[in-house]
Amino acid sequence: MLDKSNTSSTVWADTAYRSKANEDFMEKQGFVSRVHRKKPHLKPMSRHIQRSNAGKSVIRSRVEHVFADQKSQTGLFIRTVGISRATMRIGLANIVYNMRRFLFLERLNASA
Repeated sequence: MLDKSNTSSTVWADTAYRSKANEDFMEKQGFVSRVHRKKPHLKPMSRHIQRSNAGKSVIRSRVEHVFADQKSQTGLFIRTVGISRATMRIGLANIVYNMRRFLFLERLNASA
């Protein structure tokens, strides 16, 4: 879901989301595509595309690790009745992640 009210107009995604229709839509809507490029069928991927994908992977992995951590906390499902309780559960999971990350960075800084 692309939202113009988002603070960033850059779209980061995997190769599964790269299509001519998606690229045209993003260009018309003013989004900047940072979607991975696919390897040509039965051909090696060129060096500059490999480097481009590697740079994009660094950014995407930082974000995806946060979601993986939340997924491991909730087990994949949020088992609550009602949107407000689910929102609260997700908010608490975010607080727990932020506190654990803060403590990790504090310990890392103290040992340096």
